[in-house]
Amino acid sequence: MIHYKTSEEVQIIKEGAQILGKAHGEVAKYVKEGVKTSFLDKIAEEYIRDNQGVPSFKGYNGFPASLCISVNEVVVHGFPSDYVLKDGDIISIDCGVFHQGFHSDSAYTYPVGEVSPQVLSLLKATQASLYLGIEKAVSGNRIGDIGHAIQKFVEAKGYTVVRELVGHGLGRNLHEGPEVPNYGKKGSGPLMKEGLVIAIEPMVNLGTRNIVQERDGWTIRTADRKPSAHYEHTVAIFEDRTEILTTHQYIEENYKF
Repeated sequence: MIHYKTSEEVQIIKEGAQILGKAHGEVAKYVKEGVKTSFLDKIAEEYIRDNQGVPSFKGYNGFPASLCISVNEVVVHGFPSDYVLKDGDIISIDCGVFHQGFHSDSAYTYPVGEVSPQVLSLLKATQASLYLGIEKAVSGNRIGDIGHAIQKFVEAKGYTVVRELVGHGLGRNLHEGPEVPNYGKKGSGPLMKEGLVIAIEPMVNLGTRNIVQERDGWTIRTADRKPSAHYEHTVAIFEDRTEILTTHQYIEENYKF
């Protein structure tokens, strides 16, 4: 079911999204060789709880951490662990914040040290596709317009789009309707209108689009074990504009590639 938000509710989501953005920024300071991914999770949880938020993911359907940390061929839903980041890795960090009754959600993929030009191009294309999708998230368009823009852009560069995992509405629940695929046809799917809040999150693979779920029941990796990138924003649709509620500003102040 789609739950449309009032302007007041959108403002609350935006306030939580700023906590989320700053938590990402704190984590970004420590994304480097030699750091355990479990340490990054600790940094995020402490910042969120110290700033009137609650980690959305921790305990969600049994998920054990505040961050989804997905390294290299892991697409999404990886667990923080004792894994130590090394030169040439890429790491996707996905986080949500629950604040005053509403959720926000965003993700960013980082290169660690010297990453191959091929993989760096994947990251840049996936990040660019996020904003192309957001450009289509306007009142009067349909959900399929978002996915079509993402798919067309990344497939033209030789990459593939994961089909089984999609963006989503969010608000009082972390996952609400509608589903927001990263592929699709122009003019298809639900009509977007004022009050819709959605998470747009392209998940793009260097190789095959096929994925595998690991035995832990959460971790999703590429079937061919080639790298995958993931970027995400929460956006709100108004009659006359679309607003990105989350921010990568604090990440990019602390981490440039």
